[in-house]
Amino acid sequence: MSGTEKTKAQAEQAKGKAKEAMGRMVGNERMTADGHADQAKGNARQAKEDVKDTFRRH
Repeated sequence: MSGTEKTKAQAEQAKGKAKEAMGRMVGNERMTADGHADQAKGNARQAKEDVKDTFRRH
């Protein structure tokens, strides 16, 4: 995985976790859902890069 994309994926996941936690703390369901969505985007970005790395090795 390229360093830049890996960093973006991890940042997006961290942002999502923080947003989800904040949403739960204040009782805002929309913020919680947005945080969960951000985490999913980060996971998808990381999975995409993992697939690219797999094909580069073979």
